[in-house]
Amino acid sequence: MSLSKNWDLQIDPSVLKTLRRMPRRKAEIILEVVRLLPVNPYFGDIRKIKGGYDIWRRRVGSYRIFYKIKIIEKIVLVFNIEIRSSGTY
Repeated sequence: MSLSKNWDLQIDPSVLKTLRRMPRRKAEIILEVVRLLPVNPYFGDIRKIKGGYDIWRRRVGSYRIFYKIKIIEKIVLVFNIEIRSSGTY
C-alpha cells in the first residue's frame, strides 16, 4: 500500500506546545496519527463538528485532534489537541 500524500499538512504552533507537555508515548501516538492525515483526512474515527465549516475531530484514545480541511487549497490544518472531558465539545 502506498502512503503518498494527497494533502498538505499544517500544524498550529500551539499544537506542538501541547504535544511537548503530554506524556512522551501518548504524544508519539498522536503525532503518528497527525502524520497520516495528509494521506486521507476522512479516514479513521472522525466526526464533523456541528456549526463548523469543514472542521473535523479525530479520536485517539482519550485525546481529540481537531483539524480544518481546506478543500480548494488541499490543506489539512491541525489547530488543537485536547484530552476528552465533558467540556471538550
